[in-house]
Amino acid sequence: MRHLPGPTFPSARPASPHHRAAVVALLCVVVLALSACVQLPAPDAAPSANPSATAGTPDNLQTYYTQQAQWSRCENSFECARITVPVDYARPSGETIALQLIRKRASGKRVGSLVMNPGGPGGSGYTMVRDNLDQVTSKKLRQRFDIVSFDPRGVDRSAGITCLTDEQRDAYRQDDSDPGTAAGLARATALQRQLAAACQQKSGPVLGHMDTVSAARDLDIIRAVLGETTLNYLGYSYGTQLGATFADLFPDRAGRLVLDGAVDPALSNEQLTLDQARAFETALRHWAEACTRASSCAFSSADEGIALVRQLLSDAEQNPRTVADGRKATVSILASGLILPLYNEQSWEALNVAVANAASGDVGDLVRFSDLGADRNQDGRYTANSMLAFQAVTCLDYPVQTDPTAMRRDAAALTKASPTLGRYFAYGGLSCASWPFKPVGTPRPLPAAGAAPIVVIGTTGDPATPVGWARSLADQLESGRLITFEGEGHTAYGQGNTCVVGAVDGYLVDGTVPQDGLRC
Repeated sequence: MRHLPGPTFPSARPASPHHRAAVVALLCVVVLALSACVQLPAPDAAPSANPSATAGTPDNLQTYYTQQAQWSRCENSFECARITVPVDYARPSGETIALQLIRKRASGKRVGSLVMNPGGPGGSGYTMVRDNLDQVTSKKLRQRFDIVSFDPRGVDRSAGITCLTDEQRDAYRQDDSDPGTAAGLARATALQRQLAAACQQKSGPVLGHMDTVSAARDLDIIRAVLGETTLNYLGYSYGTQLGATFADLFPDRAGRLVLDGAVDPALSNEQLTLDQARAFETALRHWAEACTRASSCAFSSADEGIALVRQLLSDAEQNPRTVADGRKATVSILASGLILPLYNEQSWEALNVAVANAASGDVGDLVRFSDLGADRNQDGRYTANSMLAFQAVTCLDYPVQTDPTAMRRDAAALTKASPTLGRYFAYGGLSCASWPFKPVGTPRPLPAAGAAPIVVIGTTGDPATPVGWARSLADQLESGRLITFEGEGHTAYGQGNTCVVGAVDGYLVDGTVPQDGLRC
């Protein structure tokens, strides 16, 4: 079995709406300025414009909750600010980091702030808002809310972790070690050990504190700095886990929360990966069926299309092609290039063309898809650290299976559940086996007892967050309200469905709680 090296695949957590939007155009034009994790002075305490926003704050966190953000114009029509949070909430007087925030002021009668997270983990909220605001929010939300997002701790501009040079990241992604063999397992283990050591050497103390609970505590400081008594929040994908964690920690401070493309926080990393592999296999078949109705399709039946994809992957395992820039299109690269367009039905047409070209010997389009998912520009520069951040968060959030015998057993289950793609989700435990920090999280239900109604959305054809996860999260949450979108692709709100948009906007803006079990 060959695994996809690095944290993007295998993945129990999906790509962000930023990638979902960008893949449609086959472009990735974000340029991110990474900030180092450094010792910063604790913020000066200042009177809050809304005393209720800081009510109940522990004494040892007062300076963080009462700091005043200095907003300034940025990115043409936006405002930016940096706020300070402790690296370790158990030692708030110790080292600190700065979180980068971005805000778009309400264009009409303002009702408050709406904080957003794009998912990942490792997705840049700053980039999502700057580049894709119109795709991830409706006009009504932009009129009534200040739209606020941020790069979570360890991501890009917020003390972004770093590990490898661009050339090293290329080599890392191209590795196609086969952990199903003794030699391949040894090589893959050594590769992960080298990565872990490089991350620890270059990234600073934030690397050991990128867990979801710490990020949720950051959310509460952001809420207070914005002067909001409760948090209004729209989280996509992994952002649903972040939002549910916040609500469970601070149920009395949870305002109107919408969690779209839900992750089930009670499942193990291995079960999440199995569910996701099965869902991607289903999405691949749905794409193949749709392809047969398009003039761009290289095959005439879905079975023929699945067979073609398997042959392309097999060929890449045996004899990877060389692309124009000299890189090898290994099976790791091609598998991730096939998976990324499955996130969005609008990119299926581009996948039709990419597969047809690959069948003719040109795998360039699939390599570009893979590069897009890895934040690699055409000039060879990596513009973000989402893959590295994904690994850091996952290894802290989950006690993953690292025993070789157990991983081989899981690999067999993955291949059975997903005959085309499952083997490329296997051996993900290797990513955390050598990680320098032990996990601090444990999968468990998040009831958020006492919180206001929390809207959870699942999409029936979602390959990255299967719809069953949304049902489960809605059931776990004491105040959960489930909306099911009958469609394809990852997340629902940005798809333009009037039923989903109406229900979400009605709740966030007007406070109208959607009917539990609503189907759109």
